[in-house]
Amino acid sequence: MRCITILLLAIAVASSALAQHQTDSKGADAGATSFSENSNLPKEKLGANDLVGITVYDAPELTRTVRVEPDGFIHLPIVRQRIQVAGLNPAELETAISKILIEENVLVDPIVTVSVVEYRSRTITVAGAVRTPTTFQAIGTVSLLDAISRAGGLAENAGSEILVSHSPSGTNNQAITLTQRIPVRSLLTAEDPASNLALNGGDTIRVPAAGRIFVAGNVKHSGVFPITDGSESSVIKALALSEGLASFSGSIAYIYRTDDSSGRMNEIPVSVKEILARKSPDVPLYANDMLYVTTMTGRRTSAKAIAIVTGVGLSAAYLAFQISR
Repeated sequence: MRCITILLLAIAVASSALAQHQTDSKGADAGATSFSENSNLPKEKLGANDLVGITVYDAPELTRTVRVEPDGFIHLPIVRQRIQVAGLNPAELETAISKILIEENVLVDPIVTVSVVEYRSRTITVAGAVRTPTTFQAIGTVSLLDAISRAGGLAENAGSEILVSHSPSGTNNQAITLTQRIPVRSLLTAEDPASNLALNGGDTIRVPAAGRIFVAGNVKHSGVFPITDGSESSVIKALALSEGLASFSGSIAYIYRTDDSSGRMNEIPVSVKEILARKSPDVPLYANDMLYVTTMTGRRTSAKAIAIVTGVGLSAAYLAFQISR
């Protein structure tokens, strides 16, 4: 009976020791793989300010999370050399760290694992005429439509083009950029699949607002109207947007256009009656042009009234009024 009791006690002690050993082993494994479990991010190329988890087997002094410095390097304890990270993916960085540990006689045959804890070098910024301008990190490949969707979609005053500026991947180097112009119509209708660009970080998307024309004077509804079908409008389109001429309108209208080089506002007379009668060709209107329709007597509205109905501001309206007198 005594022998049976001793045997059972021995089995209990052995079982307890085995359970403790398994718990310790699990704890050690968890410590070795905690970086990858916490991050679980795609293994893209690394860049400045990214946070990487480095695990060196049997070298706890080298196992740590490290923030990549702005110049693209990291520094590890014991290691004399600074290690270049920018432009490498995690597997390539593992090889680079192993090579340096061998070169500096730190370890004979190191086993290195690198995981990405946080990306900060893959910034995509969406600004301009979108509903919610935003900045986010590109995890994996992000399409242009994806980025626009993250910004809530295009705003009502969005223009006809989207400007996409690229900088070298992983560097956020704004000194070297490539800007592409993507037609909104082509992107949204999928007429050209290549318009839906693949974005990999370091990209800036800007949606310029549509150009505006200002219509004032003897029309039914004065106001500010966006140019939504391209880079220009015309007198006939402007009159259509303002619902046509009002009673007692004159036959002459004036286009006020600011010269880009001198800043001077020029006055261009046009015959609206002849244009509407197809006796004269339609006249193009460009962004920020003001079309002013006179009365039958040639009378013109005050600068303050122009400012109120067009929203161009009193100073610009006053200048237009002074020139038109």
